[in-house]
Amino acid sequence: MLDALGLNLKEIIFAMVNFLILVFVLGKFIYKPFLGMLENRKQMIQEKFDRADAVNKRADARMAKYNRQIAGAEEESREIIRDAKQKAEAQAQAIIDEAKAEAAEIIAKAERTIEMEQAKAIEGLHNEIAELALLAAEQIVGDKIEDAGQEAIVDRVIRNAREAEWQN
Repeated sequence: MLDALGLNLKEIIFAMVNFLILVFVLGKFIYKPFLGMLENRKQMIQEKFDRADAVNKRADARMAKYNRQIAGAEEESREIIRDAKQKAEAQAQAIIDEAKAEAAEIIAKAERTIEMEQAKAIEGLHNEIAELALLAAEQIVGDKIEDAGQEAIVDRVIRNAREAEWQN
């Protein structure tokens, strides 16, 4: 029956044995090393992915750390600005207080000067009034009053004026 089909059983068996030897040789020398190479390549790619993931995680951690540092720096800068404003306000208040104290001192000094000048002016007026009173008295009496008597009269007129609160 095989002969009728033009097939030789020996050739078929020989071809099958050759095919099996070829499969064995290919499997032994090409397929297994090829699979080993693919497995090595797969492991290498997986290692690279793992390293990339580790690098990404470290980068994310650093980024989070930098963000925290930036937030901390921003808060620190706000605190520095707040402290500077408080110090400036305190310094401004100290300057204002010092200026007020100086102004009060200048006013007090001016008031003392005015009082002294006023006292001098009143004393001068007293002396002028006394002299006028003496002149009037000399004309009334008609004689010139001597210097010793003149001083006594001036003192008495001044005393009377003070007692009568004439200067106010």
